Amino acid sequence: MWSAVTAYIARRFAQSIMILLGVTLLAFVLLHLIPGGSARGILGPRATAGQIAAFEQANDLNKSVFRQYVLYLDHLLHGNFGYSYKLNQTVSSVFAQDLPKSLALVGPPTVLALAIGALLGIWQSQRRDKLDDHLITGVGYVLYAMPDFWLAFILIDLFALRLFWLPPIAPSSPSWTAAFTDAKAMILPWATLTLVSIAVFSRYMRSSALDTLSRDHIRTAQAKGAQRGRILRKHVIRNASIPIITLIGLSIPGLLSGAILEEVVFNYPGIGLATYNAALVKDYPILLGTTLVFGALTIAGNLVADIAYAYADPRVRLA
Repeated sequence: MWSAVTAYIARRFAQSIMILLGVTLLAFVLLHLIPGGSARGILGPRATAGQIAAFEQANDLNKSVFRQYVLYLDHLLHGNFGYSYKLNQTVSSVFAQDLPKSLALVGPPTVLALAIGALLGIWQSQRRDKLDDHLITGVGYVLYAMPDFWLAFILIDLFALRLFWLPPIAPSSPSWTAAFTDAKAMILPWATLTLVSIAVFSRYMRSSALDTLSRDHIRTAQAKGAQRGRILRKHVIRNASIPIITLIGLSIPGLLSGAILEEVVFNYPGIGLATYNAALVKDYPILLGTTLVFGALTIAGNLVADIAYAYADPRVRLA
């Protein structure tokens, strides 16, 4: 068993490394496709020929393309994502400051949406085609189709501008702990991401639970007189939760990328807002660094989901 698990993890890890190399190659190509050249694009249109030459010398842009890529990989392995001349600080320091705040933004909604969505999905599977099932399904489709920023504007207009219950913006403190010390200001951002994610988790859980309920071993347990609660606990919930594992691994990078709009709307100083501001001023090192980080998070999420899926379902690792 353990040899099969080890081989499966080794294969998935090797595939993830290859995909990650492909992401770094994409970022490297994008760096060289910057209009006017990477040096002028980063330094700005007013950079002199001497400044451009010094920049190319310092960043090994005067070497062959293959040598540049090898050195680029070496810099990435040492945590060097470049230098933002717009912010006058390294890209790594920007990530170290802003990425934890983005994780504090998307973490609690993910956990809450998973718990509520799983319960709703199980409930709907037991109430299939009933009025409450249709109501929850309809609300879920509306939330799933609604853009995150539009839902955020609705919540701000209702609870901040009309009822005056909650502040319209998130905490602006440079520390990630402000998301929890000033939790009242985080209710609207968290609620926005939670409502959108609940719709996804509940739909997947409902479909998975209905598929599990139609299997032979469930019908056998019902024929033997097993109580419905026991069938749900012992068979349905465990087997129906297996596909959700993949969804969780894939949802984390998606939430981080979707949080860009949330951070802009609520003026939350996370990595999303930093990326948005970098796009406005053409801060290419920040943009390329964000591409690499989000790509790595997506690959890591897939890898964790594959490993967890293999442990949950032996058929996967033996295939």
